[in-house]
Amino acid sequence: MSVSEILASKGRDVFTADADMTIQEISNVLATKKIGATVVLDKSGHVCGIASERDLVREIAKSGADALSKPISICMTQKVVSCDKTETIDDLMEKMTKGRFRHLPVISNGKLTGIISIGDVVKRKIEQAEREAEEMKRYIAG
Repeated sequence: MSVSEILASKGRDVFTADADMTIQEISNVLATKKIGATVVLDKSGHVCGIASERDLVREIAKSGADALSKPISICMTQKVVSCDKTETIDDLMEKMTKGRFRHLPVISNGKLTGIISIGDVVKRKIEQAEREAEEMKRYIAG
């Protein structure tokens, strides 16, 4: 299964943020939308970072409550690893495991077109395993 197929079934909605938004504002977005990360865009609309719950927690642990008024740009992950629509579940699993992160923005022709979470990958991997097991049962029975 490819990224394109995952996005076709789950949707392409991505909640984004501006680099000058505060950690408090980003925290509110994550909590309200019930998401674990948001992609950060620069003034021209290009991906310049990704801010996850982990990034926020680390900054708050370091700076205390003062961190909430700081811009997200101080703690977001700036070297964003992304994927494209042709990559497979196995490609995504490898990237996520190697990088130890749970969200991959999908970039097509330089534009943000979706986001894939570890939950999306696990769900599809389980579906794939169940399908293969069912096919094997039919093969053995037939």
